[in-house]
Amino acid sequence: QLQLVESGGGLVQPGGSLRLSCAASGFTLDYYVIGWFRQAPGKEREGVSCISWRYGTTYYVDSVKGRFTISRDNAKNTVYLQLNSLKPEDTAVYYCAVRRTTLATVQAICNMPGIFGDWGQGTQVTVSS
Repeated sequence: QLQLVESGGGLVQPGGSLRLSCAASGFTLDYYVIGWFRQAPGKEREGVSCISWRYGTTYYVDSVKGRFTISRDNAKNTVYLQLNSLKPEDTAVYYCAVRRTTLATVQAICNMPGIFGDWGQGTQVTVSS
């Protein structure tokens, strides 16, 4: 059974850092795109960053470029999202999700959260002083 479990969220001051983890079980991530999405109260779910497990290609939404880094650990079947220089506007519930695809480029997929069929439970990130 495919399962995604996020962890690593929390309360942090502006300028602080967090590392989110998305551990996959029940399947291997080859030929999948793994995405990190976030949803703030009253806002639509937004694609933050995605990575192709097979090709390693990545995408970041403009608002997080230079601050967030997505990475993967093949041995642990886990994807990470390092969040640096956090801002109050980064406050949201962060979700990871997967989409099986043979595409190497991930930008278009990352902007379509509706096509991702399997989601984790989410982890809250709150940036506040």
